[in-house]
Amino acid sequence: MDNPLIRLAGHAANWRHRPMPADVAHRARRALVDWFAALLPGCSQPPASLMAKVLADQRGTGRAICYVDGHAGALRHAALLNATASHTVEFDDIYRDAGYHPGCPTIPAALAAAQAHGGDMDLLLRAITAGYEVGCRIGLAIQPSHYRYWHTTGTVGTFGAAAAVGVVLGLDETRMAHAIATAATMAGGLQQAFRGEGMSKPLHPGHAAEAGALAALAASAGVTGALDVLHGPVGFAAATSEDTGKWDKALAGLDETFAITGMTFKNHGCCGHIFPGLDGLAALQDTHGFTADDIVKIHLGGYSATKDVCDRPEVATEQQARFSAQYCMGALLVLGGVRLAAFTPESLADPRIRAVMPKVTVSLDPALAQDYPARRAARLRVELADGGVLEHYQPTRKGDPDAPLTDAELAAKFRELAEPVLGKPEAAALLVLLREGSTLPGLLKTTFSGD
Repeated sequence: MDNPLIRLAGHAANWRHRPMPADVAHRARRALVDWFAALLPGCSQPPASLMAKVLADQRGTGRAICYVDGHAGALRHAALLNATASHTVEFDDIYRDAGYHPGCPTIPAALAAAQAHGGDMDLLLRAITAGYEVGCRIGLAIQPSHYRYWHTTGTVGTFGAAAAVGVVLGLDETRMAHAIATAATMAGGLQQAFRGEGMSKPLHPGHAAEAGALAALAASAGVTGALDVLHGPVGFAAATSEDTGKWDKALAGLDETFAITGMTFKNHGCCGHIFPGLDGLAALQDTHGFTADDIVKIHLGGYSATKDVCDRPEVATEQQARFSAQYCMGALLVLGGVRLAAFTPESLADPRIRAVMPKVTVSLDPALAQDYPARRAARLRVELADGGVLEHYQPTRKGDPDAPLTDAELAAKFRELAEPVLGKPEAAALLVLLREGSTLPGLLKTTFSGD
């Protein structure tokens, strides 16, 4: 077997100068728009807001912009805080086949590096594309067993950030390989961190972005890593999955198909494993016109993570609610959608949503489990007070590559999340820059904690 790390490093380094297909550049801009949409509402919330205060004396000097506190400083500082903020409200993108959110660790590291080193939009898009390629493909090699204990965004995100920053720094194939190798030994993020209470989950991509940037900077200075660390007998894949990696699958189509062209952009503000159930319930409601008061029972059959991660009959916190199929289905029926408003203190205490939750059960559907992670589907059975029984198979999620958000729908999502933070004029200007501009985004007019 060829060394997968060497092949990925050569592929990543080549993005610095290779021809950039127009469709790939467009998809990278879509990822950038989606990342800012997820970032902005998270900037004023814990844990990023708390971290910005405690790390203020470590901001350092530089041109990398921390959108959490509205100041420029060191690359790693900005990458850490922006990445943390962008995973907070659970609206960040997904690479479905790897069960991975590549945007929140990759884009903040790439953007901070490009700002710090005077790059332009073309360089940023190249760095993002390379980071997505490396992270998503390593994710393919270790899934689905990796997700049993590990949070892929925290682990694999470290590689994506390292590759992206490496492109900005102009690392050649050899130094890119050492950046990826060093990133491997700093990768981390445990499932248990979001199975219960606490604020650790958004820190996973924060750490990944900072650690990946550190690995790339170290490689640029000549620091070397173990080049067999991905596939070796006691390497990353062996330590975090069932074997030493499905590298033939991960490297298939290298230089021909690109991960960033197959992204899922979220259409709900909660865990993606609940999406098929929400889409199916909405489809049934659109057809049959029932309300929350008409519900007697809802049964959701899903794949492994639907049951293991999202079967939460009781919730007390915002984070728990975002990972509860019971809560999110109640919110959809009562509020008409699962957006930011579904997770306010008022909504968390809403007796109408709470009344739906005991009526929702979740189970593992073996047939759907066999198709995971390549397909995210759900089966619904809804019993109504008038005696009616409705059944529905939801084969995919709105926002997945086979049912994508249009550019207009993605822009609407951006405006929904950005305008309350920036105001309409600045949100509109930022959207134009992200979609069409040649320069990097700079400081934004915000009301975050550092202003």
